[in-house]
Amino acid sequence: MAGLKTIIVLSFILAIGFLLVILSAALFKNYLPLLVVATYVLAPVPNWLCGKAQDHDDFMAAGNSNSIVELGRFMTGFMVVMGVALPVVLAHCDLIKIPAMAMSIIGGLLIYGTIISFAMFFQEQEEF
Repeated sequence: MAGLKTIIVLSFILAIGFLLVILSAALFKNYLPLLVVATYVLAPVPNWLCGKAQDHDDFMAAGNSNSIVELGRFMTGFMVVMGVALPVVLAHCDLIKIPAMAMSIIGGLLIYGTIISFAMFFQEQEEF
Protein backbone atom coordinates (compact mmCIF):
# COMPACT_ATOMS: atom_id res chain seq x y z
CA MET A 1 0.00 0.00 0.00
CA ALA A 2 1.39 3.34 -1.02
CA GLY A 3 1.68 6.03 1.57
CA LEU A 4 1.14 9.73 1.81
CA LYS A 5 4.65 10.53 0.56
CA THR A 6 3.97 8.64 -2.66
CA ILE A 7 0.78 10.59 -3.25
CA ILE A 8 2.55 13.90 -2.62
CA VAL A 9 5.47 13.08 -4.95
CA LEU A 10 3.23 11.82 -7.75
CA SER A 11 0.96 14.86 -7.43
CA PHE A 12 3.98 17.17 -7.61
CA ILE A 13 5.24 15.44 -10.76
CA LEU A 14 1.76 15.61 -12.30
CA ALA A 15 1.59 19.34 -11.54
CA ILE A 16 4.98 19.89 -13.21
CA GLY A 17 3.77 18.01 -16.29
CA PHE A 18 0.62 20.09 -16.55
CA LEU A 19 2.64 23.26 -15.97
CA LEU A 20 5.01 22.42 -18.83
CA VAL A 21 2.16 21.70 -21.24
CA ILE A 22 0.25 24.85 -20.26
CA LEU A 23 3.40 26.96 -20.51
CA SER A 24 4.18 25.50 -23.92
CA ALA A 25 0.85 26.88 -25.06
CA ALA A 26 0.76 30.16 -23.14
CA LEU A 27 4.34 31.37 -23.65
CA PHE A 28 4.14 31.11 -27.42
CA LYS A 29 0.47 32.22 -27.71
CA ASN A 30 -0.51 29.10 -29.61
CA TYR A 31 -2.86 26.68 -27.89
CA LEU A 32 -2.40 23.65 -30.15
CA PRO A 33 0.03 21.94 -27.71
CA LEU A 34 -2.88 21.53 -25.28
CA LEU A 35 -4.09 18.66 -27.47
CA VAL A 36 -1.37 16.56 -25.85
CA VAL A 37 -3.18 16.71 -22.52
CA ALA A 38 -6.27 15.14 -24.06
CA THR A 39 -4.31 12.28 -25.59
CA TYR A 40 -2.44 11.46 -22.39
CA VAL A 41 -5.51 11.70 -20.19
CA LEU A 42 -7.53 9.49 -22.54
CA ALA A 43 -4.68 7.02 -23.19
CA PRO A 44 -5.37 4.64 -20.25
CA VAL A 45 -9.11 4.47 -20.99
CA PRO A 46 -9.00 1.76 -23.73
CA ASN A 47 -6.71 -0.39 -21.58
CA TRP A 48 -9.03 0.00 -18.60
CA LEU A 49 -12.22 -0.69 -20.59
CA CYS A 50 -10.79 -3.71 -22.37
CA GLY A 51 -9.41 -5.02 -19.09
CA LYS A 52 -12.90 -4.89 -17.61
CA ALA A 53 -14.32 -6.70 -20.64
CA GLN A 54 -11.76 -9.49 -20.31
CA ASP A 55 -13.19 -12.99 -20.10
CA HIS A 56 -12.24 -14.52 -16.74
CA ASP A 57 -12.56 -18.22 -17.53
CA ASP A 58 -11.09 -20.94 -15.39
CA PHE A 59 -10.13 -22.79 -18.55
CA MET A 60 -7.68 -20.19 -19.78
CA ALA A 61 -4.08 -20.69 -18.78
CA ALA A 62 -2.26 -17.85 -17.04
CA GLY A 63 0.10 -17.35 -20.00
CA ASN A 64 -2.64 -16.91 -22.59
CA SER A 65 -3.93 -13.46 -23.39
CA ASN A 66 -7.31 -12.35 -24.52
CA SER A 67 -7.73 -10.55 -27.85
CA ILE A 68 -9.81 -7.76 -26.29
CA VAL A 69 -6.99 -7.04 -23.83
CA GLU A 70 -4.50 -6.91 -26.70
CA LEU A 71 -6.78 -4.47 -28.54
CA GLY A 72 -6.86 -2.23 -25.46
CA ARG A 73 -3.08 -2.32 -25.18
CA PHE A 74 -2.73 -1.47 -28.86
CA MET A 75 -5.11 1.48 -28.60
CA THR A 76 -3.37 2.75 -25.47
CA GLY A 77 0.00 2.47 -27.18
CA PHE A 78 -1.36 4.32 -30.20
CA MET A 79 -2.59 7.17 -27.99
CA VAL A 80 0.79 7.44 -26.21
CA VAL A 81 2.68 7.50 -29.50
CA MET A 82 0.19 10.06 -30.84
CA GLY A 83 0.85 12.23 -27.78
CA VAL A 84 4.55 12.30 -28.65
CA ALA A 85 4.15 12.51 -32.44
CA LEU A 86 1.49 15.24 -32.50
CA PRO A 87 3.78 18.03 -31.23
CA VAL A 88 6.51 16.84 -33.60
CA VAL A 89 4.14 17.04 -36.58
CA LEU A 90 2.83 20.43 -35.46
CA ALA A 91 6.40 21.74 -35.15
CA HIS A 92 7.33 20.29 -38.53
CA CYS A 93 4.41 22.14 -40.12
CA ASP A 94 5.51 25.36 -38.33
CA LEU A 95 2.25 25.56 -36.41
CA ILE A 96 4.16 25.57 -33.09
CA LYS A 97 7.74 26.45 -32.22
CA ILE A 98 10.46 23.89 -31.35
CA PRO A 99 10.71 24.90 -27.64
CA ALA A 100 6.92 24.54 -27.36
CA MET A 101 7.23 21.08 -28.91
CA ALA A 102 9.91 20.03 -26.40
CA MET A 103 7.97 21.38 -23.41
CA SER A 104 4.80 19.70 -24.63
CA ILE A 105 6.46 16.31 -25.10
CA ILE A 106 8.26 16.38 -21.74
CA GLY A 107 5.13 17.57 -19.93
CA GLY A 108 2.98 14.95 -21.66
CA LEU A 109 5.35 12.14 -20.76
CA LEU A 110 5.37 13.32 -17.13
CA ILE A 111 1.55 13.33 -17.13
CA TYR A 112 1.25 9.84 -18.60
CA GLY A 113 4.03 8.47 -16.40
CA THR A 114 2.26 9.79 -13.33
CA ILE A 115 -1.05 8.26 -14.39
CA ILE A 116 0.63 4.88 -14.86
CA SER A 117 2.44 5.23 -11.52
CA PHE A 118 -0.83 6.02 -9.74
CA ALA A 119 -2.36 2.91 -11.29
CA MET A 120 0.60 0.72 -10.28
CA PHE A 121 0.81 1.96 -6.69
CA PHE A 122 -2.90 1.90 -5.95
CA GLN A 123 -4.18 -1.16 -7.79
CA GLU A 124 -6.00 -3.71 -5.67
CA GLN A 125 -4.61 -7.20 -5.57
CA GLU A 126 -7.06 -9.92 -6.58
CA GLU A 127 -7.50 -12.80 -4.17
CA PHE A 128 -7.48 -16.31 -5.56
